[in-house]
Amino acid sequence: MRQPLHIGLSISPTWLRGASWRRTDSEAEQMHTLSFVRRAAEMAEQAHLDFLFRADSLFLNPQALASSPGFSSTDPTVQLAALAAVTERIGLVTTASSTFYDPYLLARQLMSLHWMSEGRAGWNLVTSLDGAENFSQQSMPTAEARYDRAESFLQLVRQLWETYPAEAVTVDRQAGRYADPGLIRSMPEPLGEFDVAGPLTVPQHPAGSPPIFQAGASERGREFAAVHADAVFASAPTLQEAAGLRAELRARAERAGRTPEAVRLLPGLVLVLAETAEQAQDIHEAGKEPISDSARIARLSRVIGADLSDLELAQRIPESVLQKISQTPRSRTHQQLVLRLIRAEQPTLRELLRSPVGSPSAHWQVVGTPAQAATEIGRWQDAGAIDGVVALPSGSWRSVELFCREVIPQLVAEGRFRSDYTGTTLADHLGLHLPREPGADRR
Repeated sequence: MRQPLHIGLSISPTWLRGASWRRTDSEAEQMHTLSFVRRAAEMAEQAHLDFLFRADSLFLNPQALASSPGFSSTDPTVQLAALAAVTERIGLVTTASSTFYDPYLLARQLMSLHWMSEGRAGWNLVTSLDGAENFSQQSMPTAEARYDRAESFLQLVRQLWETYPAEAVTVDRQAGRYADPGLIRSMPEPLGEFDVAGPLTVPQHPAGSPPIFQAGASERGREFAAVHADAVFASAPTLQEAAGLRAELRARAERAGRTPEAVRLLPGLVLVLAETAEQAQDIHEAGKEPISDSARIARLSRVIGADLSDLELAQRIPESVLQKISQTPRSRTHQQLVLRLIRAEQPTLRELLRSPVGSPSAHWQVVGTPAQAATEIGRWQDAGAIDGVVALPSGSWRSVELFCREVIPQLVAEGRFRSDYTGTTLADHLGLHLPREPGADRR
């Protein structure tokens, strides 16, 4: 029996990316206000989506702001806390870096969001690609070092959530006893580089701990996700990439002692939607970044760690170039996506630049009508390539509206998505059924 899709909406303003912010209806002046994202949040909840998703960056390139909002943004957890007050059922997945954040403060912040939203918080754990200079570090730690820290960080945060269990709060007015101190405990011993005493100041929510999302698809990232994550937000530009990643995550999860279904693959899906395919293509073309081919080639060269500037646009990527790639790229995940495409399809440089893999995000793309988008999502689901998607509406605000009001109803009509909420927490929406008893291991 086909499992319903899990669907989230990114409220990072992807519909303003590239040149799209220049549209007269973009409301780009309001992008840092609550009202700007509130409309999207309310629309997503009306469509009964599983969650709102907020990506984040801890680094800002001032030069990029000359032509686009780029990654200019408010703090995601503060933004989602504000949205918790104006929504009732939809999940709220914030992004926080295990490389730069403090585990005690983050554990407290996430559990506070969980309480403010009545069990709807989720944590997208990232190890970051940039930002060292903003945290008193001279350079970024290696990928291995970042994941080593992430292992200890996540374990510590989970332990901190359990130091003050919900059951400790008894509120016995007659006996004059607010809580049972015997159930509240300190941390047993240092963990990795961390030496935190505990307990946390906020009790664990009765719904359990926030679900864990993870956004890495490198070798180490896949193993981390298979062991720890409830859902993976991934770049998977082709059905074959998604199917391969999903199968691998399921196999790794099983080897780690979990069920294959324990980790859900939710690739990012860039959606440029309009009433006709022609209109959607026009919006897509108008919204493209106003940069030269040489700038695109330079950016792609940085992704794969090899100089492509001497190649002609009509030339295929020679093996001699691939033999010189950097072994320490900024993002090994993106590098490997590009290299797999080059070796499988042997595209010209022009074709590579125009493909989703050659874009900064390397996400799956659909440019067309709502019906076409729903059909494509269904095709990927039927192929066993996805457990759901994180929608990244692009080109214009109209893509947000059409996704929530037309794509989702078609998926509902086809029996691929829920027609209403059946639970109240993010864990309910994801089908996690987190335990309520103290100290229980949901794995």
